Amino acid sequence: MHTLLPQGWKRPKGYANGVSVTGRQIFVSGMIGWDANEVFHTDDFAGQARQALQNIVAVLGAGDAKPAHISRMTWYVMDKREYLTALPSIGAAFREIIGSYDIAMTAVQVSALMDDRARVEIEVTAVVPE
Repeated sequence: MHTLLPQGWKRPKGYANGVSVTGRQIFVSGMIGWDANEVFHTDDFAGQARQALQNIVAVLGAGDAKPAHISRMTWYVMDKREYLTALPSIGAAFREIIGSYDIAMTAVQVSALMDDRARVEIEVTAVVPE
């Protein structure tokens, strides 16, 4: 994976503006903060984000992929302020579960998620080198 940073642009913090990859693609649907049995263990934003990231890793593993293969990640959040307040805890969970490398990332606030208890939903695209 090659991080794309146009000449003269300020380097973004915690993500990449773009990446270039080749290989076998894996698309992980939106993961929310419940476990494999669809049970929520917390209503805390950071706790749900941690669980969603763990769910992503589990799905990637089923496709013989690793977190390092993630090239794109989209976060759908119910409340941008809640997300921003939780960033230190989210960052720690991200580094522990996913890693500390650059991926193309987007975060958007939405009016609702499909499960009323969900605070965050995260989807990823991973590319496994051939």
